[in-house]
Amino acid sequence: MFLEVAEIYREGQGEVSRWRGRNESPDGDFHRLLIQLDGRLSPRNGQRWITGLRLSQAHGSEKHARKATHEFIVGLCWRRALDVYLVDGTYELFRHYYALPSARAQDGSEVAAVRGVLGSVLGMIKGGVTHIAVATDHVIESFRNDLWPGYKTSAGIEPDLLAQFPLLEEALSAAGVVVWPMVEFEADDVLAAAASKATGDARVERVVICTPDKDLAQCVRGTRIVQLNRRTRVTLDEAGVVQKFGVSPASIPDYLALVGDSADGYPGLKGWGAKSTAAVLAKFGHLESIPADWKEWRVNAANASALAHTLAEQRDQALLFRALATLRTDIQLFDDVDELQWRGPTDSFAALGARFDGAVTESGSARSRRS
Repeated sequence: MFLEVAEIYREGQGEVSRWRGRNESPDGDFHRLLIQLDGRLSPRNGQRWITGLRLSQAHGSEKHARKATHEFIVGLCWRRALDVYLVDGTYELFRHYYALPSARAQDGSEVAAVRGVLGSVLGMIKGGVTHIAVATDHVIESFRNDLWPGYKTSAGIEPDLLAQFPLLEEALSAAGVVVWPMVEFEADDVLAAAASKATGDARVERVVICTPDKDLAQCVRGTRIVQLNRRTRVTLDEAGVVQKFGVSPASIPDYLALVGDSADGYPGLKGWGAKSTAAVLAKFGHLESIPADWKEWRVNAANASALAHTLAEQRDQALLFRALATLRTDIQLFDDVDELQWRGPTDSFAALGARFDGAVTESGSARSRRS
């Protein structure tokens, strides 16, 4: 007996794609044939197909079976795996602000960075991304400022840059992109929560968190949740995180607690550098598991006795820094990943597009960051 696929129907493709594939086995193993099909119909760009198969079933050799073949339709729900893209809108706005020359709309407002981010996100969609959301820090300050007085604030941010956050949120929403503007929490928290939620859907093959921020490395899981630096085009899976930091994603908050994070405004513990921290945490995982007696460490850490003394004296501060570095995953954002599917721009997008098109770009090079 053999089974032969004569026709493959693809929903929304407007055509009947033909592929002849044969599976020969004593019992006409239908499952094996579907495995062959799966290789032929591998997911691309996170789209979904509902596929119907027209099968020919016959007995005997292929030569004689063609005359005896009868056909029947088998309906299958063939769902393509989804890739969900979660974008750090705050990072993207900063990146484009300092990468692009100034551009001002007719009302005098600065729009270059928004225009750049918008074009970049729409470029992702044009490239095949179907499920996407952007998180922004609508207010730079968050609940973490109440925990640590030195935590990052909006102080020192260029007014022209700060003023573009609401415009970016408006532009992306008008373009039909899901936007999460954060006030109490940070954009990083939302990215973590969204990644955790999205992986609860069996259709989701991969979640791509688009940001280079170190703290988001804690969200990486195997090859299913990965971190993408869109500027360098480097993608980190779990093995990549270990290679870069020397610790697993689960230990990233502990790692940042010890080495500090200058971008977020907490210093870490004195003497705890990246190499020594990685060596200790690679063995013990978390702060609580690090023995008080450095002689029990048995790792390659420089001046281990001094490190142990510092950790013993400043353990409470280390735990506080870890709390700052730990991202929240308990934020309710959506019920179904289908809510993140891009379905085209809204009616208001044309007017915003005209505003951006009418902006006048200043001649000269891009801005430089203040020291």
